[in-house]
Amino acid sequence: MFKALQNIPIPFLLLVATALEVSGDAVVRLAIYNHAGLVRVAFFTAGAALLLGYGSSLNTAPVDFGRVVGLYIAMLFVVWQVINFVVFRAPPPLPVWCGGAFVITGGLIITFWRTA
Repeated sequence: MFKALQNIPIPFLLLVATALEVSGDAVVRLAIYNHAGLVRVAFFTAGAALLLGYGSSLNTAPVDFGRVVGLYIAMLFVVWQVINFVVFRAPPPLPVWCGGAFVITGGLIITFWRTA
């Protein structure tokens, strides 16, 4: 199964990984702060499954992680803000926008700046 996943384009695998990671974190946060009993257990289980999917999809990419870490971090920031807005209804304040511009710029530099 993992061999078939290696034919998927790397940016798509990174996007899937970031979506799974951030969603898993959000579900675990909901379990901790918004639920109790069996619902909490169900949320923790769902969060664990999403985080396992994140680790599996990220490590399936057939490339050295050091080469794509910049792109991954930039994507992670963007997806994190989208999930934060959708799930928690929290729009990013100005400092997050400004800092995020640095995160994205840095991620693109790390990913695409090639030295001779």
